Amino acid sequence: MPKGDGKLIAQNKKARHDYTIIDTLEAGIVLQGTEIKSIRNARINLKDGFVRIRNGEAFLYNVHISPYEQGNLFNHDPLRTRKLLLHRKQIDRLYGEMKSAGMTVVPLKVYLKDGFAKVLIGLAKGKKEYDKRETLKRKDQERQISRVLKNY
Repeated sequence: MPKGDGKLIAQNKKARHDYTIIDTLEAGIVLQGTEIKSIRNARINLKDGFVRIRNGEAFLYNVHISPYEQGNLFNHDPLRTRKLLLHRKQIDRLYGEMKSAGMTVVPLKVYLKDGFAKVLIGLAKGKKEYDKRETLKRKDQERQISRVLKNY
């Protein structure tokens, strides 16, 4: 299966609005006990998430996975830092890009692939306010054109 394919669980639409996505990577997530059950119930929020590389390992911050309702004693901290599973070359390349070009890495979507939770992370460069407005104008124009063509 190509990267990004699988049963879509959550998507970070704000990331595409606030950043220009340069490149994407698929990464596995190290989860505790009931977290996968919460993810399967689509109880995850990627909106404020970001990736930071520390000691040669990639970590996912500020991603909220709600506690599992039937988990009681075995539930986890919803905002805990989660380790991402990437190859050494991928981590080194991401680290180099982040340091040299002033880019950031954000989670774009979470999906299930062969029973495992995967996160699609994107190497991103922040947009300026005028870039965001330009993107909205272009989308609006495309929507209007498609409506007109649909009627004919």
